[in-house]
Amino acid sequence: MLVASLAPDVWLALAGFALTGLGLANLFPVAIARAGLLAGSSGVALTSTLGYSGFLLGPPVIGFLAGAVGLRAGLTTLSFLALAAAAIAYLSRDESHHGVHLPPESGG
Repeated sequence: MLVASLAPDVWLALAGFALTGLGLANLFPVAIARAGLLAGSSGVALTSTLGYSGFLLGPPVIGFLAGAVGLRAGLTTLSFLALAAAAIAYLSRDESHHGVHLPPESGG
């Protein structure tokens, strides 16, 4: 996202947005799966609600921010907020739930 926001050329900005999309494309399914492992169906419901709320509210917030401080500063701010979210997620992770644990198969 930083490449996209600071790019001097349109093609470099498009490449930055494409890389951002590729990097974030797996985030929502992984978050849903993790919520299901940790909290069951209520965790999936809460994660879906928060994810889709961000999907609907994010673009207008970015637009207002861009209108107030400029598009470049708005997208750069978004990049730093994403970095802060990643750091918080990394620091608050629980090592005991680090992988997908499948139930044992029933014999028969």
